[in-house]
Amino acid sequence: MGSPVLKLVAQRVALGVLLLFAVSVLIFAGTQILPGDVAQSILGQAATPQALANLRAQLGLNDPAYVRYFRWLAGLLHGDLGHALSNGQDIATSVGDRLKNTLFLAFWAAIVAVPLAITLGLIAVRHKDGFIDKLISATTLATISLPEFFIGYVLIYYVAVYLQWFPSVSTVYDGMSFADRMRAIALPATTLTLVVLAHMMRMTRAAILNVMQSAYIETAELKGLSPFEIIRRHAFPNAIAPIVNVVMLNLAYLVVGVVVVEVIFVYPGMGQYLVDHVAKRDIPVVQACGIIFAAVYICLNIIADIASILSNPRLRHPK
Repeated sequence: MGSPVLKLVAQRVALGVLLLFAVSVLIFAGTQILPGDVAQSILGQAATPQALANLRAQLGLNDPAYVRYFRWLAGLLHGDLGHALSNGQDIATSVGDRLKNTLFLAFWAAIVAVPLAITLGLIAVRHKDGFIDKLISATTLATISLPEFFIGYVLIYYVAVYLQWFPSVSTVYDGMSFADRMRAIALPATTLTLVVLAHMMRMTRAAILNVMQSAYIETAELKGLSPFEIIRRHAFPNAIAPIVNVVMLNLAYLVVGVVVVEVIFVYPGMGQYLVDHVAKRDIPVVQACGIIFAAVYICLNIIADIASILSNPRLRHPK
């Protein structure tokens, strides 16, 4: 691995750090312009002006915005996410348990979605313009057109209520057996799988078909290789870079975009935690969740960029 690759990787990492810093500014600014008074929402409408003034001073709300931002940023750099205004709990401790649940859900959705999407993409290419290709494309196009909440409610109605195969509320807790935990996340994991499956499958199909136009594919055909061997040995390895990119983007969505799914199934993850505290106008929690979601999304995008660089010989060996 030469210096050009290291330079490209360093550029991606530096850009990611800069982007995360910019996002932190936007998150902080966005939470500051929200309507309402934090002190009022904590103490209630019956609070006296003196009590409100004391709480604002205690929370540092009277300081200039830039002072509060750098205080918050310094805390982040030291791993201190602060304390929730609504209950006084340490945010890092609460977020740790919620993030673990979200990653568990996203992991099992990815375990099903990624291999299935790549396999369906390969099958669609093998039967290009045939009945199987059209059936797979039409089915995935239908699922990608439906919003998460619709898919979730359909699964709740038919699978949880009508068939009673799985619970409609995905309750998980410490000490729960692995089998019970898997049963609890079956419906939200299925919803997430259906949401990301179509995009990954269609991008896999498009990437392989693009490679199939290359001259070396024609050479392989002239050698008498079967269509499946051509796809497996020649087309798929050379289409891996765009496939890795789209897989990583969808993995980022599985972690960051679970808010709607977690709310629908009352799943105790980061999304549900964020929505609960938005309703309470708990600014420190909203800021912490926002920056964690942003960090996960940016890190997975950096990994996708690095994987694309390492899998692309033209980037590894530029002329």
